Amino acid sequence: MNGNLQRDSRDGIASGLGAYLLWGALTAYWKLLDQFDAFDLIGWRIVTAMILLLTLVATQRRVRVVIGALRDPKLVVRIASAAVLLVVNWTLYVWAVVNEHVIETALGYFIAPLFTAMIGVFVLREPLRLLQKVGLAFALSSVIVLTVAYGRPPIIALAIAASWAFYGLLKKQVPLRPVDSLTAETTVLMMPALVFVGWSLTRANPVFAGASALDVVLVLLTGLITAVPLLLFAHAALRLPLTVIGPMQYIVPIVNFLLGWLVYGEDMQPERFAGFVLVWIGLACTFVDTLRNSDVRRGATPDDSATARVG
Repeated sequence: MNGNLQRDSRDGIASGLGAYLLWGALTAYWKLLDQFDAFDLIGWRIVTAMILLLTLVATQRRVRVVIGALRDPKLVVRIASAAVLLVVNWTLYVWAVVNEHVIETALGYFIAPLFTAMIGVFVLREPLRLLQKVGLAFALSSVIVLTVAYGRPPIIALAIAASWAFYGLLKKQVPLRPVDSLTAETTVLMMPALVFVGWSLTRANPVFAGASALDVVLVLLTGLITAVPLLLFAHAALRLPLTVIGPMQYIVPIVNFLLGWLVYGEDMQPERFAGFVLVWIGLACTFVDTLRNSDVRRGATPDDSATARVG
């Protein structure tokens, strides 16, 4: 029995790390496609992901579950709203990556958990504990410092954080497994995405004009790169408690931060670095508070908003 539990834990950790490292590496993937318009890339991503996910749920014989959710009047409103926030988040992220704002995307996903805490307080009326107050104070300070450093508010980061946090709020109200939920969301987005992709192929400067065969293949594989980390995450979620898998989410913005700074050479002045340090302190306070007040049991299902993580 203990041997099986240890094996499950090892498999879960390997799958979780694989999922979050792949989500982080998506920045490099999108960077390879920076000659394309971000809106074109998102259109193709939705279409190819929907085809792949529908195939997956069909093999698992869960198509009826997805259809049933889409036929539920109350549930479909939540799914559609989550789908809109998802496409906003994806588009902001991809646009930022292809337009050399990788570090700001990292900031957005560092801030997102703090935004989630704010939603808990102001929307769900949850009480704010001392360490949460300290964490939010540091987050606000970081935004002020970065506004001065950038000469403008970090709009991209704030928009990414807000869309992600509200997406997570809606996902908590959708009682579906991660794969089923994302399938339902991409199904809702299918028609507008197909219309947009069709238009992009017939316009004067079509999306694949002048593209190499490799570029075309990479665009068509965007559905696969959406599904693979999702499946790894779902595998890990069944085998690990939140206290283990939760901290792994910070792998993504850490990878983005390092890629933007060390690989893509984006400007990282001392005052900007100071702003990030303030965010990290705020996150540390929030994380410690979560550990102190966690009553999560092994095998609980994490907030599956992470299943549509960056990229």
